[in-house]
Amino acid sequence: QVQLVESGGGLVQAGGSLGLSCAASGSIWSGSIMAWHRQISGSRRELVAMVTVDGRTNYADTVKGRFAISRDNFKNTVYLQMNDLKPEDTAVYYCELSFGGMHYWGKGTLVTVSS
Repeated sequence: QVQLVESGGGLVQAGGSLGLSCAASGSIWSGSIMAWHRQISGSRRELVAMVTVDGRTNYADTVKGRFAISRDNFKNTVYLQMNDLKPEDTAVYYCELSFGGMHYWGKGTLVTVSS
């Protein structure tokens, strides 16, 4: 059984920074992809950023240049550093781990950006 636990959400003013982390535990295969998604109230969940086991990254256009995703394969942990935050970044952020056709999700952490 794979479990993901996110941490680091909270309230921040516009222009500020916040870091999220997500630790995975359980039987994790090699070659996993780790990602952050977010869901704004009333909208569909959207991909924010993803990172492969060898460090290749991909970002949503809305966060390019502001957010940075990274991972520690030894710790099975993925991070999301969010800079220059905007009120429209306010959302519940979810961590995802995928491998072998399986997808696992954390419970989410709320990020609120005040104007």
